[in-house]
Amino acid sequence: MLISPPCSPSLLLCRTKKAFLKLLALCLIFSFLGCIPYLFHVGSEQGRILWHRQKIENIILENKLEEDSLQKLRLITKVREYAISKLALNEKGGFKYFTKLNREAIGWNVSASEPLSFTSYTWWFPIAGTVPYKGFFDKEYAIELENELKNQGLDTRIRVIGGYSTLGWFSDPVLSPQLKWDEHLLVGLVFHEMAHATVYLPGDSDLNESYASFVEEKGVESYYLETEGTKSKSLEKIYKEKESKKQSLFLLKKYARMLDQVYNSNLSSEEKLKSKKEIIHAFKEEILKIGIISEKKTEEFRKREWNNEDFLGFLRYHSGVKGFETIFQNVNRDFKTFHAEIKKLFDLSPEERKSFLTPEEDF
Repeated sequence: MLISPPCSPSLLLCRTKKAFLKLLALCLIFSFLGCIPYLFHVGSEQGRILWHRQKIENIILENKLEEDSLQKLRLITKVREYAISKLALNEKGGFKYFTKLNREAIGWNVSASEPLSFTSYTWWFPIAGTVPYKGFFDKEYAIELENELKNQGLDTRIRVIGGYSTLGWFSDPVLSPQLKWDEHLLVGLVFHEMAHATVYLPGDSDLNESYASFVEEKGVESYYLETEGTKSKSLEKIYKEKESKKQSLFLLKKYARMLDQVYNSNLSSEEKLKSKKEIIHAFKEEILKIGIISEKKTEEFRKREWNNEDFLGFLRYHSGVKGFETIFQNVNRDFKTFHAEIKKLFDLSPEERKSFLTPEEDF
């Protein structure tokens, strides 16, 4: 995930001249955009995150955290080295530092879409380009924006931010809420966010997120095969989760196609909304029927009011798998060459990239 690049007067205390110049340039750009309050909120907190970060190697040497957290920081250090040496990911992708936050979550992303079409509401930021989400470090701000979007008649969703990348502009630290994750998820997080710092096309979130998810999946498999072997317990767990995700993705695409057909039909808006409700209800029932939702979360899943943004949010991270796999195999699973081949997709038109990500048989 990505939060817009930071900019704030508080960041003028940056520790290096290079970082200072980057921040100054961003401030000058943003000052003309008319969105200073938001940028101050995001930038000031990003500034605190950078100012209070500590080198992971020093934390480990000085035993500054509980053993479980130290163990995960050791793992992240090892995984970062693997990402650079074996996956050819950008060493500027972060994970050399750690910052302790004073909250349970890193932040919250707000997303929205049209109620009768799979069209995302978007925001534009320098560097990142057009993105279908807006991030906050204060949940109340996220709720306020979501309510504004709801009042416009849009389908909305607030999601907890698991991680984000400043695309190599700053060395993004590990954040304390992430140390609560299972180890295999941390491995994936490192690969995913470092992938963003390696290949990123401003304005095409579907390509960026799906590419990073593909690198994450292949990287995690490669890492555990090398470190634990073919009988890896971690891979056993990962493959089980992957199978559940595969089933979920199949059903999401199936029902998204049904919804898309309704949205593009000649029915009235009232009829489309009625059909939408029925299709989403059928989707939820089929998900529950195949048993991929745990008993503890069944009731929560039933009560959740699914909408277009839920479908778009999931597909945004899991599109183009066949295309990525074909390219990966054609370059003999060489990550460095794979990244270079993905960058060639930048030369395609938006329509051509969309076809690559969502071939006709998929959606």
